[in-house]
Amino acid sequence: MRAFIVRRLGSLMLGLLAASLAIFLLVRLVPGDPARLLMKNPTPEKLAEIRARLALDRPLPVQYAIWLKNVFGRGSFGESVVTGRDVKEELARTWPATMELACIAMVLASLAGLWLGIFSARHAGTWRDAFGTTISLIGLSVPVFWLGLLAMLLFSLELGWLPAGERGGWKHLVMPACVLATIPAAFVARIARTAMLDVLDQDFIRTARAKGANERTVLYRHALRAALVPIVTMIGVEFAYLLGGAVLTETVFAWPGIGRYIATAVLARDYPAIQGSLLVLVAMVMVMNFAVDLLYHALEPKLRT
Repeated sequence: MRAFIVRRLGSLMLGLLAASLAIFLLVRLVPGDPARLLMKNPTPEKLAEIRARLALDRPLPVQYAIWLKNVFGRGSFGESVVTGRDVKEELARTWPATMELACIAMVLASLAGLWLGIFSARHAGTWRDAFGTTISLIGLSVPVFWLGLLAMLLFSLELGWLPAGERGGWKHLVMPACVLATIPAAFVARIARTAMLDVLDQDFIRTARAKGANERTVLYRHALRAALVPIVTMIGVEFAYLLGGAVLTETVFAWPGIGRYIATAVLARDYPAIQGSLLVLVAMVMVMNFAVDLLYHALEPKLRT
């Protein structure tokens, strides 16, 4: 187990280094000059000054080496060219909002997806199974931004039950969390259905039923425990997706998280903000995958040998 953890940590660091290079190069492909965007009437002297401050007048390998040294050596992502504030401080300000939204959405997605997947597996081959499968397909097909706008139109403008956006009390969380949970819930439901169908056909389930165990005990105590590995995997992957893929949801609902911060930075060609926030999101996804791998070994004894 210790050797496995060391190997995974080594591959995580190499992956993070490769991701930093990819992010650096992709950001440089974004059209537009950030130095010109900062000034309404730029002069050659001012443009040269801004480019020198951002190291844009250096060759790309030198720019990457400087950024890498600042990130991994000093733990600094630089200053935002728009606000002038430290990117690390701005990420620390937006991080709690994204975590709050992602955690609530993942809890809703896990509960709804597990219930729907178990419901479909329990009634496999019937109209109830077809109904559950149809619901999950609709969840996968509906665009998040369209669903968010529809929810705002119905529950905010027409009914007046919930606020349309911004971060505040629990009412502000309801719509963005439910909208963000739609796609992960559909994925969890499909994986849970498949895993439960595989387990329900095994001998130990038939033995439990032959001993007189009620259906609830068979489903939740025996079958679900045996089917947890692929379900937990999907939940971990989808949680990483929620952390990094909430840009549309946060933008639609004006949620002050990392996703909205990235969208604003891209429009402003804010290189330090884009690079720092994307690297943080990549690191979050990699850490989640590492946690899922460790959970594998805790749930599946065969992997430990």
